[in-house]
Amino acid sequence: MHETERRCSKRWQRRSAPFAFAFAFALACAPAPALAGAQAEEALAPSVATVLSQAISDRPVPPDYASRGDVAPWVAEMSSRLAARVPDAAERRDLLATVHYEAIRAGLDPQLVLGVVHHESGFKKYAVSVADARGYMQVMPFWTRLIGGPEHNLFHLRTNLRYGCVILRHYLDRENGDLFRALGRYNGSLGRSEYPAAVSAAMRRYELRTQAVSVSLGASVPR
Repeated sequence: MHETERRCSKRWQRRSAPFAFAFAFALACAPAPALAGAQAEEALAPSVATVLSQAISDRPVPPDYASRGDVAPWVAEMSSRLAARVPDAAERRDLLATVHYEAIRAGLDPQLVLGVVHHESGFKKYAVSVADARGYMQVMPFWTRLIGGPEHNLFHLRTNLRYGCVILRHYLDRENGDLFRALGRYNGSLGRSEYPAAVSAAMRRYELRTQAVSVSLGASVPR
């Protein structure tokens, strides 16, 4: 390299260094993308769409739910696990009460729902995947058209968890209780093991030290 070229190169490096630092800083500060796949939009039989629509429209979490004797110990135990991810205690309590209520209501293990949320969004309320899946459980927007309404905000805590639990329950029923295949459908990766394995690993983070809640995975979404 000639002396003139070396000088030009050094000048360019000095001038570009601040831009390189700014770019690296921006990458470090940018939110991590959600890890969701893409639930496949499929035609629903009118009877199925009606049942799912009714399940979406049911009543919200009772105000005293987190304080109930059979729920409070679970909320307390899970709250300590989530403190680093959801620092605000009131927000964490509301999130966990809603997770538990919607899971039990849909006949799902609450630890399963926590595992899905952990892997899908990392407990980020406003997470959006490259496929446009949204919120805690990374629900695809087409579901609001199929079984809900345009006014349903998938970034709303209860709405997102209600949709996510109802959809996962639907896939479990469709797969006759086969959780591996149901999770594959939920993630849009039916037949592949990566997603079910990741959710299973996430579930182990939230294994109960106290007696687990007995939940039948063969139940259907309440009508």
